[in-house]
Amino acid sequence: MPIMQQQSHNPTLRNGLLSQFPATPAGQTMTLHGALNKVLISLVLVVVSALFTWNRYVEVLNLTHNPAQAMAATSLYLWIGLIAGLILAIATSFKPMWASVTAPLYAIAEGLFLGSMSAMFNASYPGIVIQAVLLTFAVMGVMWFLYRSGLIRVTNKLRMGIMAATGGVFLFYMVTWIVGFFGVSTENLFFGSQISIVISLVIVAIAAFNLLLDFDLIARGAESGWPHYMEWYSAFALTVTLVWLYLELLTLLANLNSR
Repeated sequence: MPIMQQQSHNPTLRNGLLSQFPATPAGQTMTLHGALNKVLISLVLVVVSALFTWNRYVEVLNLTHNPAQAMAATSLYLWIGLIAGLILAIATSFKPMWASVTAPLYAIAEGLFLGSMSAMFNASYPGIVIQAVLLTFAVMGVMWFLYRSGLIRVTNKLRMGIMAATGGVFLFYMVTWIVGFFGVSTENLFFGSQISIVISLVIVAIAAFNLLLDFDLIARGAESGWPHYMEWYSAFALTVTLVWLYLELLTLLANLNSR
C-alpha cells in the first residue's frame, strides 16, 4: 500500500468521548476565540515542520539531480512523521485531556511527513503542491460558509452519515492493504486510471464533509463550556481533517496530471 494511503482517514473519535464532561470552573472553559487560536498555531506548526523536510529534499535534489537520493535523504523524517503522527492521533482521540501536549506534537509530526511527501509530488508534477494547498483552503472556506450560513445543518442524522462514510473509506483502505499482502494488485484503484479519479473525488467529498463535524465540534464546545483542553482537541480534529483533505487532493491532482 502506498505510504500516502496510510494517512487517508480521520481517526478522531468525536462523539463517544465527548458526550459528558464534569463541571468546569468559570474561566477554565473552552472559548471560540481560544479554539481558533489553537487551530492557527497547529497549522503554523505543520507548515514550519513541512518546510524543514521540503527544503532538505530540494537541497539534495538540486545537488544530485537524483530524486531517489533526495527521497533517501528525507525518508527518515517521513517515517518518523508518519508513525509518530499515527500514535499521537490515537492517543489524543482516546485521551482528549492530553491534547495540549499531543496536538502540537501531532502537527509537527504531520509536517515532517507532508513536507517530504509534497516535495516528491512537486518534483514529478511542478506546481501541484500550491494547487493542492489552495484547493484545501478553498474547500474549507466553502464548507465554513455552508455551515455558518445554515445551508447545511449538522444534525444527528448527517453526523452519523458522515461518520459511516468515513468508516467506509477506512475499511476500503484496510481491505486493499490486506489483499496486497496476498499479491493482489490494487494500484489502478489509486493511480493512473479513470476509476482512481472517481474514487479520489468521492473521498475528497467525504473529507470535506468531515470539516462540518469539526466546525460543529468547535461551536458546540464553546457554547457548552467544555474544559479548556478541548480547544487543543478541537484544533487537533480540524488539523487531522485538513491533512487528510490535502493528501486526497494531492492524489487527485496527480492522477489528473498523469493523464
